[in-house]
Amino acid sequence: MVPITVNRTAGLGRHHVTEVFRDLNDSPGLKRFIAAKRDREAFLESTHVEVVEDDTYMWTDDEDGHVNVGRKYLAEGEDAYLYLDILHELVHVRQFKEGKELFDTKYDYINRPTEVEAYQFVVDEARLLGLKDEKIYDYLRVEWITKRQHDFLARRLGVKVGR
Repeated sequence: MVPITVNRTAGLGRHHVTEVFRDLNDSPGLKRFIAAKRDREAFLESTHVEVVEDDTYMWTDDEDGHVNVGRKYLAEGEDAYLYLDILHELVHVRQFKEGKELFDTKYDYINRPTEVEAYQFVVDEARLLGLKDEKIYDYLRVEWITKRQHDFLARRLGVKVGR
C-alpha cells in the first residue's frame, strides 16, 4: 500500500510538491529521509513540482532544483512507481541544495554517485513497502540504459536479476 495520495489531475505548471503528492510529510520514506518534522515541513515547503507536457517520467531541474513530472505519467503511472520516483527526486532536490552536481558527466548514469544514492534509497523503501525483487527490478528499468546496465544497476543495489 502506497502511503501517499497522488493528485493525478494536477494541471500544467508549478505546484508545491504536497499539492501533487499529498500526505508526503507523513510518509515513512520521507520520515526516514528527514527525521525531524519541522525539517521535513521546511524542505517540502521549499520544494516545487512542475507538471509538463513532455511524455516523460520525473527529473530534477539542475538550475533551481524543482521536480518535473510528465502529465501522462502523473495521470497513468503506477502508484508505487510514482511514490518511489518522487522520493528518488527528493533525494536529488536535497543533493542540489547541498551543492552537488546532479548530472556529473564524469560518470555514466548507472555509476553517477547522485543516482546510486537516490536509487539505493528507493530500493530500500520499496522493500519496506513489501515489493518483491521482480517488481523492483522492473521499476529500475528505464529507456536510457541498456539491458546490461540495467542488470548491473540492479545487482549493485542488491536486487535479484531475472526470474
